[in-house]
Amino acid sequence: LVAAVPAHLIDMLLTRQIDVGLVSLIDAARSPEALALLPVGMIGCDGPTLTVRLFSSVPIDRIHTVCADTDSHTSTALLQVVLWKKWGVRARVVDFDAREQMAIGAATGGRGDGATEGSEGDAGKEWPESILLIGDKVVTDPPPAERYPHQLDLGQAWKELTGLPFVYAVWMCREADIDSSGVQAAAAILDRQRRHNATRLDWIISARAEERAWPADLARRYVGDLLRYDIGSREREAVERFLAEAAELGLAPRTDARWADVTAVAV
Repeated sequence: LVAAVPAHLIDMLLTRQIDVGLVSLIDAARSPEALALLPVGMIGCDGPTLTVRLFSSVPIDRIHTVCADTDSHTSTALLQVVLWKKWGVRARVVDFDAREQMAIGAATGGRGDGATEGSEGDAGKEWPESILLIGDKVVTDPPPAERYPHQLDLGQAWKELTGLPFVYAVWMCREADIDSSGVQAAAAILDRQRRHNATRLDWIISARAEERAWPADLARRYVGDLLRYDIGSREREAVERFLAEAAELGLAPRTDARWADVTAVAV
């Protein structure tokens, strides 16, 4: 098992460093090599996600620039879809190293200039106008609430927009490898382990929440109530809806998800 942030997994899969990865959904559409989605587990939500959140110093409909956490490609695309569909905003997106709290790279699309915006903050820090964060850092190291009074949970925003759950990442493999014994075996193991883990959430939280600096009660709500792991018909519909919305905005090529048939071994 190889651990990496979501944004790195697509390159690891394409360069054969891994055979199967919990890959960010938008990367399936952007990949130069065909990928197959394995219906044996996902990271998703059906309402609030909690850990995919926009922090803004200005009202959402006045956002010009968003510094976006580079750990997840799908969350950045989801943000752009939500801003456009709900508020008619095409914000400029700047890659943001959330751990170092600094903008990197070039901005793409939308209005405004490419620089981070805001006044001098704590310890001489210049805060961006708006920040998209994902993962533990939303809970354990959020930006100051007094500087960012406007917040948006992207999972909740998608639910309000479409009535559907949202799928951030799915187990995937290279389509050319779908019939290999290794991928088939991995699919069966992942499906079985997901089912087993669902029966021992309290143990997982007791073992892991403290080391990740999460309050146990919040971790229990997050892992047990907010996140979704099973792929059903509504999740497949949500995948197609998101890929279509992203293509409409030019965020990825227009494509349909390629679902692998592994149900015979995923028991």
